[in-house]
Amino acid sequence: MAGLVPFNKKNKEISTNTGFEDFYNVLDDYFSNDWPFKRTLTHDTFKVDVEDNGNEYLIEAEVPGIDKKDINVELNDGKLMITITRDENSESKKKNFIHRERRYSSMSRSIYLEDAKPDGIKAKLENGLLKVVVPKEEKPNNSITIDVE
Repeated sequence: MAGLVPFNKKNKEISTNTGFEDFYNVLDDYFSNDWPFKRTLTHDTFKVDVEDNGNEYLIEAEVPGIDKKDINVELNDGKLMITITRDENSESKKKNFIHRERRYSSMSRSIYLEDAKPDGIKAKLENGLLKVVVPKEEKPNNSITIDVE
């Protein structure tokens, strides 16, 4: 619900003029778009490009700042699923801590590749770009010509 009424220094025409402008500015800055726990569709997914190269698919996913241990890639019945799971725990060893944070996040994308071949799939993470190469299975030509009587 924060963000329905903008009380910030950038939008002075919508102001309460009650002497609380500085207080509202602090709150607005604190809960701005940089707020780490704000969740929207654009922040919960990652960009994926799928390219058909004839005998294989090339899938590129932008995952900056993600370690390969946090990435799971699997193919099940022609559906390629890329899942990222992060469990961040910034914890002080001191018992009288003042600040302690935990965050768990999960993102996934599914791509249906009807003729994906399960054998020979390769995935590589380099400079925040995950590249997955999925070979295609050759489809048998089961078409026949039927004579009309």
